[in-house]
Amino acid sequence: MPALICGSLAFDTITNFQGRFAQQILPEQVHILNVSFLVPTLRREYGGCAGNIAYTHKALGGEPIIMATLGSDGQDYRARLRGMSLELSCVRSIEHKYTAQAIIITDESNNQITAFHPGAMGEAHLTPVPTQRSDIRLAIIAPDGRDAMMVHAQQLHSAGIPFIFDPGQGLPMFNGDELKAFVRQATWVAVNDYEARMLAERTGQSIEALSRSHLQGVVVTLGAAGCEVWVQGVCTDVPGHQATEVVDPTGCGDAFRAALLYGLERGWPLQRCAELGNRIGAIKIAHRGGQNHPVDRVALGLN
Repeated sequence: MPALICGSLAFDTITNFQGRFAQQILPEQVHILNVSFLVPTLRREYGGCAGNIAYTHKALGGEPIIMATLGSDGQDYRARLRGMSLELSCVRSIEHKYTAQAIIITDESNNQITAFHPGAMGEAHLTPVPTQRSDIRLAIIAPDGRDAMMVHAQQLHSAGIPFIFDPGQGLPMFNGDELKAFVRQATWVAVNDYEARMLAERTGQSIEALSRSHLQGVVVTLGAAGCEVWVQGVCTDVPGHQATEVVDPTGCGDAFRAALLYGLERGWPLQRCAELGNRIGAIKIAHRGGQNHPVDRVALGLN
């Protein structure tokens, strides 16, 4: 059963700061903030939430359909995706724009500061959800252009296709009423702990209250501590999985969400989906970039 993955395709420029942001930013001086971070390492990776999710989902044995945009510089990315045997029927190229670009600085505590140029992603809303396809029965709305996230959520809801709402770092783009609309249309919500607080603040509803609605579940990821799974007001703590090494957190959330999709496709309880997500996240964090980690289906008990 194919899963539609609505989100971004981007190039990630990833750097590392050999210190802690908290030691460089003076809270009492943020109104005149002017900082510079020396980043001795730099690499360019294939990224974007849709690309990252699709990579892991495919490796797990899923059938992802990427719905995203590339710019005039995206030929290599398209070739890479084609080389992974990913379906690209919903990937459009926008010739007068660059592919979306993320510039990420990670400190020694794995905190991150990201600058993001949307580029071609700004026209993602012009690609409609392929609602004429009867084989798409599950989807995810991951971070994308603001209009694309809103339009695609509406189209999925109207077509009766259940989806995960995963606002990610795009959450601040939306006000309370817009976020309430997303939640009303979604079947599940997945956020990290910071996003959960912002979602609750902007909607005026606690995560517990949101989980008591029509939603089949809300997942709040907690990094190395694992995650919380909320179903009808009941919270289950799902402990994290020990990573062999902590190398790069970029894309860990996307890997986790790929596991959610994989499990939901198979009718697993949400807690079991989250358990797999924690294991996949621990594998991902031991590798650089969002699309370089191996997925051993046998070791994960998926064969």
